[in-house]
Amino acid sequence: MKTTRRCIWLVFLFVLAIQVASAQAPPQKAPAAKQALVDLNSASIDELKRLPGVGDAYAARIVKGRPYRAKNELVQRSIVPAAVYDKFKDRVIARQK
Repeated sequence: MKTTRRCIWLVFLFVLAIQVASAQAPPQKAPAAKQALVDLNSASIDELKRLPGVGDAYAARIVKGRPYRAKNELVQRSIVPAAVYDKFKDRVIARQK
């Protein structure tokens, strides 16, 4: 009889431990929401500076070189180096007016 009670208690504690562990597990991350693309032809200097690798100098050069037909013109026209462009290329677009 004592052995049966011990087994029941062990099973109870095991189930309880699993429930507690699953309740404390970190929640699954939801897919990241797509960020709005920054338009190279209309973004302000402050908006451009929020891009990775873009500071005051690159933001000013981007504004000065407008308009752009395609975002890769930043590298083709030597506005920003390819290494910097690679950091933010998925976050920008060059819309035509």
